Amino acid sequence: MLRMKQTTRGNIFADLGLPNADEHALKARLVIYIDKMVEQAGLTQQAAAKKMGISQPDVSNLLRGRFEGFSFERLLGFVRALGGGGEITHREKKDASA
Repeated sequence: MLRMKQTTRGNIFADLGLPNADEHALKARLVIYIDKMVEQAGLTQQAAAKKMGISQPDVSNLLRGRFEGFSFERLLGFVRALGGGGEITHREKKDASA
């Protein structure tokens, strides 16, 4: 069995060479946060959909990582609709070679 070792830069979308990799990574983190909020609140997908103002199939797709049709702003709106708020911060990773 052949095993390959790949070093990542911390963003799988960049590692794959996808355009807008940083945006994809941020959206993925928001979706993970939304999933945790839904789970912690004990919501069904139907109940989450009602709070978020979308259909249950859209919630299902979103939570399965199919978020390409949702803007960053819309995902933030879902966080707010589920009772999340607060502040979004961005920290630059320190360059390991520095």
